[in-house]
Amino acid sequence: MDGHEPDPRFTLANERTFLTWLSTSLAMSAGGIAMAAVPSHIFVDWIKTLLAVVLVVLSAVTAVMAYPRWRRVQRALRRQDPLPPPALAPLFGYGVAGVAVIALLLIVLA
Repeated sequence: MDGHEPDPRFTLANERTFLTWLSTSLAMSAGGIAMAAVPSHIFVDWIKTLLAVVLVVLSAVTAVMAYPRWRRVQRALRRQDPLPPPALAPLFGYGVAGVAVIALLLIVLA
């Protein structure tokens, strides 16, 4: 990479953020698998499948985007540029919140 070597604390913080994105991906994948395993008498099958698919897709997108995000931040640190915004964070936040709200409604209505 071009630019100057950033303070190691910033590089390590960027690495921790990368690992947190991967942990988040694993958690969403586990949530999707758990949602798929919910018995049919609790949630309607097609809604259960939809929620599971949304969580697993969000998991895959998170995992795929974690490394490019790390690279963009590392490049900005080396060039002393402003850090790029986490463009996909709203998608993940709203996606997980949407799944949680629908699941909550289904639980309350069951």
